[in-house]
Amino acid sequence: MVPCRMGLGAPGGNALCGVTVGGEGGVPCPAPMFQARQRVIYGDTDQMGVVYYANYLRYFEHARNELFRAAGETYRAFEEQGLMLPVVEVGVRYRAPARYDDVLLIGAEISAVSRVRLTFLYQVSREGEPGVLCSGHTVHACVTTAGRPARLPEHVVKLVSRREEP
Repeated sequence: MVPCRMGLGAPGGNALCGVTVGGEGGVPCPAPMFQARQRVIYGDTDQMGVVYYANYLRYFEHARNELFRAAGETYRAFEEQGLMLPVVEVGVRYRAPARYDDVLLIGAEISAVSRVRLTFLYQVSREGEPGVLCSGHTVHACVTTAGRPARLPEHVVKLVSRREEP
């Protein structure tokens, strides 16, 4: 079971996927996000012994890359097509600290697609513990190597439609 990506249920978004949200008569929690594992190394922490805030963006990137790999894609193959996906927007909400040697589960999913943009959602939790440490999103524009907007390839768009099929 992994933290609910929608932040539904108990205050603070501690509902778990696979359980009913909203008590008796509630709705099933949505399916879990793709999960990547990452152990916190000492170099990821600050003087207070917690993960430095900007390192969560690296964790998001790790999960995003592993999500593509799990779907049979890679960023390298994307770039070989002359396309890139720079981050054009990012948002992060910090709820509790991660510390040195914690094993983190970084949930990632593609939540929206337009002709030239992808939006990813993320949730970071400590393995074996309920609750979300951090959640966020990134928006990526599809551009050519010259920096001009480009349509997303159809096979990338299908990554989202595959998740939405019952």
